[in-house]
Amino acid sequence: MRTRICELFGIEHPVVSGGMALASGADLIAAVSQAGGLGVIGCSGMTPADVESFARAARDRTAKPWGANLLLFHADAAAIGAVLAVRPAVFSTAWAWPDQDLAAIFAKAHESGARVMHMASTVSDARRAAQAGADAIVAQGTEGGGHVGLMGTIALVPQVVRAVAPVPVIAAGGIASGEGLAAALALGAEGVLVGTRLLATPEAPIPPAYKQAILDSDGHDTLLTEIPDIANASVWPGAWSRVARNRLIEEWSGREGELRLRRGEVAARIRRARETGDRSYTPLFFGQDAGLIDAIEPAGEVVKRIVREAEDILRRVSGKGG
Repeated sequence: MRTRICELFGIEHPVVSGGMALASGADLIAAVSQAGGLGVIGCSGMTPADVESFARAARDRTAKPWGANLLLFHADAAAIGAVLAVRPAVFSTAWAWPDQDLAAIFAKAHESGARVMHMASTVSDARRAAQAGADAIVAQGTEGGGHVGLMGTIALVPQVVRAVAPVPVIAAGGIASGEGLAAALALGAEGVLVGTRLLATPEAPIPPAYKQAILDSDGHDTLLTEIPDIANASVWPGAWSRVARNRLIEEWSGREGELRLRRGEVAARIRRARETGDRSYTPLFFGQDAGLIDAIEPAGEVVKRIVREAEDILRRVSGKGG
């Protein structure tokens, strides 16, 4: 299975990993790339030295292409320069403020030799990024984990495909299996971006309790909230957090005003919960596709199985499955 994304990024399979901040360790990134997909390092919040160390670790593990992701709303020129300095094959971006100059940022990436992949949760954001020179657009539906918009993947993807043509589109949000990849291709996308499914792998650098929470979830226990961002004193441009419903969320749901007042106290409780592995008071960012995940599996096997399953499905529905 080869699409325009494969040609654009120099990869074998149209499967990209989400740039999930510190959840995207070098082992995970390399495993995805080695399997023929595109592993993406989450660089937001890193120092230039951290970015360099991360890039070196990735290159020590794979000679295949990988990408580096930045959340643009809190990335200054120095952060962008640090990421481009390590020469990723793909510069992955998301969540820009309306007044940020995307054309200038993307031009710098192109000057460094990188392709630009920008994530959007609305048609207008996708069109803006395409007009600014992005080489590919990720259309992210609300089913995904972490920070998302409000429109579902199945409605958003074809709208973005039409809005930014001929720029290729990658579907994201709720994709954990071959069915998701096959559906994305049917919607006009050229590949998929996978997040939650890759958290449930041995290579993902998150606590075992976090991974077990994904396995235990049927997806119905996730919801959209601002509680983690309020506790973290972080303001995102139009994003909501999709997280698991746990004691933290239940305690502060409907009390966001009070949470703002007591943010320091709650942030300290969250830090302690993380240190002790208490998943009941830690924000657990994962998507509705947790209901499709029932085992911890190597990331490379996940990538290959998604492609294999999608190929089988497409052959079957086309009447060529024998």
